[in-house]
Amino acid sequence: MRDIRLVEVRSEIAAGTRGASLGIDALKVASLDKKSDFFTQFDPINVPDANNYLWKGNKFPHAKYIDGVYQVLKNVYSTIESLRMEKKFPIVLAGDHSTAAGTIMGIKAADPKKRLGVIWIDAHADLHTPFTTPSGNMHGMPLAMCGRTDNIDCQVNSPDEDTLIYWEKIKNIGGEFPKIDLQDIVFITVRDTEEPENHLMKEYGIRNFSTKEVREKGVKAIATQALEQLKDCDQVYISFDVDSLDSSISVGTGTPVADGLTVEEAIQLNAELIKDKRVCCWEIVEVNPTLDSENLMAENAFEVLEVTTKSLVDNF
Repeated sequence: MRDIRLVEVRSEIAAGTRGASLGIDALKVASLDKKSDFFTQFDPINVPDANNYLWKGNKFPHAKYIDGVYQVLKNVYSTIESLRMEKKFPIVLAGDHSTAAGTIMGIKAADPKKRLGVIWIDAHADLHTPFTTPSGNMHGMPLAMCGRTDNIDCQVNSPDEDTLIYWEKIKNIGGEFPKIDLQDIVFITVRDTEEPENHLMKEYGIRNFSTKEVREKGVKAIATQALEQLKDCDQVYISFDVDSLDSSISVGTGTPVADGLTVEEAIQLNAELIKDKRVCCWEIVEVNPTLDSENLMAENAFEVLEVTTKSLVDNF
């Protein structure tokens, strides 16, 4: 039996649109609508955010609010490290996707000798850096943070010295070494990338299972192949961004993209992946109820959360 701990991170500081900090409570409203007792089963840990930085205005165009992002990542990192040291299984409910870097750093710090693989179910690759980002939004950078890459080969921006000081501090949370090897990432349904990210995907041979492949091969086969890609990893972390769902469904998220998964596919995929004994943490991010008057995204996301957690419990 896995000892599950629910971790709530209400951070939206790294997103381009406001409102992701409300996603966790939208999930709770969805659970009430479905008459589920899910949230009564856990005593959640609340990780302090830095959303108050949003009131101060942004001083870092190529890494927006990087000073606040650094604070949040440190908070997430220390929370996850402690839980993993105690052999707890974190289920992380988070706002913007940047905080996934803190999750990965915490997992690595608790077991530094274990090779960590990442399954990233997302419309986006999130491999940008302050040198390559077109938007400056740091929810597009967590995997680059963890791989400690600057991707200078594809540089288009010239970040100022203050930005780079914080960027180095972020990359060094938990130690001055990469927390993951970029070749130990598997993407599922990533379909909205820029050239600098494509460069890294090609350089490190990062496998991306397209939505078309999911349809052709079936969810179960994709889950098996994704885990097989990470056969040399001792631990696996799964991050599920709700914008991996098709844009017809994913209205309630900041960056919806066409040609994504159906809700059923997402449920089946996560429930299948989490059966692997190496999986040590699962995360769901980027629900934004301010963009969704019916709270449909949260209802769909809650279904993914509930079924995935049940699969975890039932398979141990």
